[in-house]
Amino acid sequence: MVRRTRAETEKTRATLLATARKVFSERGYADTSMDDLTARVGLTRGALYHHFGDKKGLLAAVVAQIDAEKDLRLQAISDTAEDAWEGFCRRCRAYLEMALEPEMQRIVLRDARAVLGGASPDSQRYCVESMRKLIDELMRQGIVEAADAQALASLIYGCLAEAACWIADGEDGPARLLRGMAALDLLLRGLQISQGGHR
Repeated sequence: MVRRTRAETEKTRATLLATARKVFSERGYADTSMDDLTARVGLTRGALYHHFGDKKGLLAAVVAQIDAEKDLRLQAISDTAEDAWEGFCRRCRAYLEMALEPEMQRIVLRDARAVLGGASPDSQRYCVESMRKLIDELMRQGIVEAADAQALASLIYGCLAEAACWIADGEDGPARLLRGMAALDLLLRGLQISQGGHR
């Protein structure tokens, strides 16, 4: 029996992930066969089963990879903004804009929702916690009305996640994005403390 090195094993896993990501994005999960995936990379079904369990497990791994990249992009928006409020608003808008990106649209917002039931609980918790920290800071700075930051983060994340799925699910995605952005701006304005103090 040939023993594979750790580097070879990681390379095989990375190759399967990259190939699945490309094919899922082009064809969709339902129209991608495991035989096609393994043939593209010159591997057997056994390799796929070993690393991901099955096709569903492979989809979950691809979604986790895309989600991790999305989180880094959103964090960079917050980190590079001139002020905390602008960073928060830009981050929320970027979340909706990503709904029209081919990989995000087809793999994460369509296929993952249909096959996996949506984002993983860990991913959801991470997103809500990240948003809670931002909201906490905005409240501390006197920009956002005082409220329970955890509850507010859960509400805003839920709104963004549902709106992103709505944008991704329609043939009129760009038009839906514009309508979603207008609604988001209204929601965000409602969070702010008015110039003269509390409303």
